[in-house]
Amino acid sequence: MGKVELNIGIDPELIAQAERLGISIAGMDERTLRLHLQKVDPAGAEARAKCWAEDNAEAIKDHNRRIRERGLLSDYIRPSWL
Repeated sequence: MGKVELNIGIDPELIAQAERLGISIAGMDERTLRLHLQKVDPAGAEARAKCWAEDNAEAIKDHNRRIRERGLLSDYIRPSWL
């Protein structure tokens, strides 16, 4: 039986980083590519993480505020001895 072609979506920044490093992405999904790039180019992964944190700073701040005010959804099931 032959192979079937499948189209998947991968973050364009990851593809660009892989191309800069000369890495073939054939047969990789986004998760695999992200893990591979973290190993071979940790500075690039760190730069992406920093950029993500900056882009999402407002949402993170809002999320943390909500947890401070209301607690976690799981607080009511947490045993008292923890």
